[in-house]
Amino acid sequence: MRKLAFAGLAAITAAVLTTVGVASADPPPSSLVPVGNFGANPGALAMYTYTPAGLGTGRPVVVALHGCTQSAADYYAHSGWPELADRWRFEVVFPQQSTANNSLKCFNWFSTADDTRGNGEAASVKSMVDKAIADHGSDPARVFVTGLSAGGGMTADLLAAYPDVFAAGGINAGLPAQCATSVTEATNCQQNDQHLTPAQWAAKVKAQYPGYGGPWPRVAIWQGTGDYTVYPVNGTELRDQWTAVHGVSQTPTSTQSLPGGTTLTNYAGQVQLYSIAGMGHGTAVDPGTGTTQCGSTGAYFLAGICSSYYTGVFFGLDQGSGTTTTAAPPSTTTTTATTPPGTCVSASNYAHTQAGRAHQSAGQTYANGSNQAMGLWNTFTVHALRETSPGYWVLADGQC
Repeated sequence: MRKLAFAGLAAITAAVLTTVGVASADPPPSSLVPVGNFGANPGALAMYTYTPAGLGTGRPVVVALHGCTQSAADYYAHSGWPELADRWRFEVVFPQQSTANNSLKCFNWFSTADDTRGNGEAASVKSMVDKAIADHGSDPARVFVTGLSAGGGMTADLLAAYPDVFAAGGINAGLPAQCATSVTEATNCQQNDQHLTPAQWAAKVKAQYPGYGGPWPRVAIWQGTGDYTVYPVNGTELRDQWTAVHGVSQTPTSTQSLPGGTTLTNYAGQVQLYSIAGMGHGTAVDPGTGTTQCGSTGAYFLAGICSSYYTGVFFGLDQGSGTTTTAAPPSTTTTTATTPPGTCVSASNYAHTQAGRAHQSAGQTYANGSNQAMGLWNTFTVHALRETSPGYWVLADGQC
């Protein structure tokens, strides 16, 4: 009985499975590849990868964490990440939990033995990232993590524990980082407002890596308004937590309507909250062949909008090769992505984002690190940026 109490995700998960059905069978080994020896594995997790054929070096890595009762194969089959990997050219790592660790195969997002830097399952995921980078020459500056439910809670914990590893994260029906340290607290977190201020939430993140000064991962939050497993208040708390970490206001800078009854609220390009009207507990997918479509329906994969697509755009995975020399339109100058600290670079906003010096959100460009506004994301707006510390760029017009 005690095992069945795991974080409230248990009873509701079992009930939904009886009505929705289980996810599809494991894909062929040639698609989802097990990696048996990936280094230190204190959390006793399994590692699987999907690598598009002919993937070059210098490509991004996305870590995708399944929810309770699910497997790596389920997330592979339904989330849409493999098809986006084919389109945008990146590797996907699918960690897998076991019943030996958790009777419902939930990642232990509420256990300090597993969700903190250098410990348990969190450390195992870090080993998987290191293995992927070593095997494929992946870009260590473009490593991202996403997950559903317990996988979403672990995603938030990983962003807090390893902000130096993950550039951004996507949290689907998940929990704020370090909301709970026990099963009892976990159930309370899932269902109730914790009545913490944004500053208090941010302190939980910053306590996970004392002395770390940034840059902090950008965060995309997905929450259904009809979710009675991980209640919608968690989306609000995640918004409060990560805006405070980034030092930006909880007042949105823009709001946009998207397919599937989705409202996107943007906070200075650092945090995005996607609220899906009426959706229950799961990862939102949108089967089809359209540009913004991906994924397939199944247990906890709910039709409406392809969250993986929009999360991938938020990560910048759609923005070109990102290798050492960037591919640019004819009207721009090709720039080098790798520059020593102190270097001053003058280029278009498009070229800056391609080279990893800036990022774009809702058509606007922001310098990485300082988050200074640079104007429209295009090939015509030109600014100078100077790297004052690794990964921290500031506007330097007239100084190059």
